[in-house]
Amino acid sequence: MKKLFRLLSSRAFLVGTPILLQAFVMVMVIWKFSNYFVYVYTILALLSVVAVLRILTGKSNPAYKIAWIIPIMLFPIFGGLFYLLLGGSNSSKRTKRKMHEIEERMKQSLGQNEAVIREIELQDRSAANQSRYIENYSYCPVYKNTTSEYLSPGEVMFERLLQKLKKAERYIFLEYFIIEEGVMWNSILDILVAKVQQGVDVRVLYDDVGSLLTLPYGYDKQLEKMGIKCSAVNRFVPILSLRLNNRDHRKIAVIDGYTAFTGGINLADEYINKYEKHGQWKDSAILIQGDAVWSFTVMFLSLWNYQRKTEEDYERYRPLPEHAQFFVTDGYVQPFSDSPLDDESVGENVYLNLINEAERYVYINSPYLILDSEMMTALCSAAKRSVDVRIVTPHIPDKWFVHAVTRANYDALVGSGVKIYEYTPGFNHAKSFAVDDELGVVGTINLDYRSLFLHFECGVWLYQTQSVLEVKEDFLQTLEQCRLVTLEDCRAVKWYIRLGRMVLRAFAPLM
Repeated sequence: MKKLFRLLSSRAFLVGTPILLQAFVMVMVIWKFSNYFVYVYTILALLSVVAVLRILTGKSNPAYKIAWIIPIMLFPIFGGLFYLLLGGSNSSKRTKRKMHEIEERMKQSLGQNEAVIREIELQDRSAANQSRYIENYSYCPVYKNTTSEYLSPGEVMFERLLQKLKKAERYIFLEYFIIEEGVMWNSILDILVAKVQQGVDVRVLYDDVGSLLTLPYGYDKQLEKMGIKCSAVNRFVPILSLRLNNRDHRKIAVIDGYTAFTGGINLADEYINKYEKHGQWKDSAILIQGDAVWSFTVMFLSLWNYQRKTEEDYERYRPLPEHAQFFVTDGYVQPFSDSPLDDESVGENVYLNLINEAERYVYINSPYLILDSEMMTALCSAAKRSVDVRIVTPHIPDKWFVHAVTRANYDALVGSGVKIYEYTPGFNHAKSFAVDDELGVVGTINLDYRSLFLHFECGVWLYQTQSVLEVKEDFLQTLEQCRLVTLEDCRAVKWYIRLGRMVLRAFAPLM
């Protein structure tokens, strides 16, 4: 009885029920007017034609277009209507205009030191070109005077985060996709409350959809009562709408302007293996200290101003000059962000540049392999030109249908020479690239359509840093706990499983 009460009073049930009712009412209205079938069918068929034309003339990924066109053509009565409600981007012109204002603020607050990019150019023009692309389209420059440290698994990151939070003197900015009450978050919250009492400016952003099942309704108000400034991003409204698509998937912690964390780790207990959710949880993050942290500070403040409708002076949050002496140059570090509202797939292009320019090896951690044709071609082509391409994926999935699509891609990849390893102890949630001992990326961006095209994401591009070698070393150690997927394994899959995966793969962009 208690379980039933918890279910009926849960936020997921309270907000999910209205959505189901709306879908039911929509179907019933159409059925009610079935006596006028010809007229209703004609109107809905025209809506489907409009939807298909809108899809074909849009700028979205071709695979995403196909995934919507198939159900529309199969179910013309409902398909077009549901696409117009749920497909593509629901961002209004007003929202996009506001986001454009945020981009302009970022441009004004961030600027490339040309001497730094010229240094890279003298060493490797290809690396310099990659860096210039990131600066041109995410407005985030590349920096020196920065150290970086790769942290894996989540338990290591958690320990380092607590250490840094306890040292905060001016401000703490936290932005996370998921926050859940438990050992991890409660330990952090205790520090945040103590810091507020010391006069530290503490702010928290969390994605309302991402935390739908993990936080109670109005949790931001609870934190405000504790003195912590807080906003829920992309606040969930129980209306049939594609607002759910553009989630804030970023994970950012900024402390006093000279320390920052990002990576795959959310603030919930499964990320530090305090309880077993999908076997052993493998994850990663990166700690950066020094000049490059400024980009993360600006990213956070830009979204904060958008959420709170404020116009704060970013310069107030510059790190104090005396902190600069503690950080030496460890290669080149370039944080970057990716927005789904600017028609530029920064995250995917950063990954493609790394793969296409690799000469010796590409080592990739990703929980999902839901690949479009460009990414599939790049990986296969790299392997065919004798680049050692290795990818670690989970053995125990978090979502069976997504894992089925991941495995559906094994055949083509393995057949082209890409080595796929499944992390047998459990779920690999890390998102990292290491290339040729020179280049790397650690961040929040999965190899799936949602991360690459629909979510707000972030990462750190690395060149000639010690952390690139740390990513590589951790990757090679992880392989010792992995099972290599062979071509025989792919071909031994039963025909009906293969058929099911083919169907799921066709709709993969919608997952």
